[in-house]
Amino acid sequence: MLETSRRPQAPTPAPTQAPTWLRPGVVVHDPSVIVDRLILDFAAELRARGFGVGGYARKGAVVIGEAPLSIDLSTGKTFVETPQAAEIHLARAIRDGADLFAIGRFPGCTDAARASKMPVGAGAGRGLPLLTTIAGGAIHHWHQFVRHEGSMIAPNRRALWEWWGAERLYDDLANGVAEVEARRIVCGPRWLMVEGPHGAGLAYLPRHPRDLLPRLPDLSKLSLRALAKLSQSWNPLEAALGVAALNAFYNRADLDGASGNGVRGFRGAPGPVVVVGAFPGVDSILQNCAIIETDPRPGEYPVAAMESLLPGCGGAIVNSSALINRGLTRILRLARHRPVALIGPSTPLTPRLHDYGLAVLGGFVARDIDGLANAVRAGAAPKDFSKFGRYIHLSDKSSAPHKR
Repeated sequence: MLETSRRPQAPTPAPTQAPTWLRPGVVVHDPSVIVDRLILDFAAELRARGFGVGGYARKGAVVIGEAPLSIDLSTGKTFVETPQAAEIHLARAIRDGADLFAIGRFPGCTDAARASKMPVGAGAGRGLPLLTTIAGGAIHHWHQFVRHEGSMIAPNRRALWEWWGAERLYDDLANGVAEVEARRIVCGPRWLMVEGPHGAGLAYLPRHPRDLLPRLPDLSKLSLRALAKLSQSWNPLEAALGVAALNAFYNRADLDGASGNGVRGFRGAPGPVVVVGAFPGVDSILQNCAIIETDPRPGEYPVAAMESLLPGCGGAIVNSSALINRGLTRILRLARHRPVALIGPSTPLTPRLHDYGLAVLGGFVARDIDGLANAVRAGAAPKDFSKFGRYIHLSDKSSAPHKR
C-alpha cells in the first residue's frame, strides 16, 4: 500500500454557488419578550465557527432620534437602521456568499425577501437560510408570507441549532481545521490514516482503495484543511480521506477525555437503544437494543427499519462509518430529541458536534503514530489500534441518556 509525504501547497478554493431561493425559519416568542439577543448570540456563534452571516438585529430598545440602533451580524458592529437596511443587507449577504441571513424584525424580513425576488421555501440549487422573529399573536402574518413552507422555532438555542440542520456539520467540522501541514497519508486495505502536526486520524475505507491510490501523490500536496473539506465529497473514498484529515486535527495526542467509548452510559436510556452498525459486544453491554445492519443477521434489522425504530427510541448508537457514507444526517433527523452517540475510530472528537444532536462522541487518539501507520498498512482491525493509542469519549452533559 502507498504512503506519501508532502510539501505545503495552498489549495485553490472552490467557487461559492450563489443562492437561488430562501429557506425561512421564524422564532416565535411571547409579545412581551424581546428575542433579538438570541439572534445576535446565534449569529456570533456561527461567525466564530467560520460561517458567513448577514443581516442585523436590534440592540435592545436603544434608538438614535427616531431610528433604532442595530448590530450588523456580519461584523458585530453597531449602526443606525434605515428604512432600506433589510434590502441592502440581504443583497450584501448574497454577494458575499453568506451561510445565514437573519433579521430581528419580521417586517424587515418580508421587505428584503420581496426585494430579492427569490422564491421563499422552495427552489433548485443552493438555498439561503433566512431567519427572523415574530410574536405569537401575529403568526398568521408568517403563514401568509411562507404559505406551506418554512419552520417555526422555539425561542431557545437548541431549537435554533435543530433548524440550522445536521447537514451543516460537515461544513462546521471543516471550518474548524487550521491551515496546517498534512505530514503524511497512509493507505491500507481497510483503513486510511492522515498525520497532522499534533496527531493522527483514521477513517474506514468503504471499498477497496484502488481508485484512490493513483491520486494520493496529488492529494498529498494539499493542506490538512483542504483534505478535511473532502469529507463533504459524495465520492466515498474522498470522504474517507476527508474524515481522516478531520480526525488528524481534532483527535490530537494530548486530548483529554473519559476512557472507553461511552456506550455504557446508554444502559440507563428510557427505552430501547437502536444500534446502527453493530460492533463486537454491544448486545452484551446493552440488553435492550435493536441492531440495524446493511446485511442483517437473524434478529437484526435492515437499514429500511430506521424510519420505524429511531423516532421512538430511548437513544441511538451509531457506527462512525455513518459519517463517511453520509447516513449520519438522516439518522440525526430521525432520532431528533433522542440522545445519539457516534462511536468508532473515525469519530472526530470535538464539542462542535454536540450542537448537531450528538450527545456522546467515542473515538481514537493515537500516541504511537509510526506503529499505527504500520498497522494500517498491514490491514489491522480496530481492536488492534489500542496498542498504538487509546479510546476515549466526550459527553454533552445536557443531553446524556440519563438526563432524558
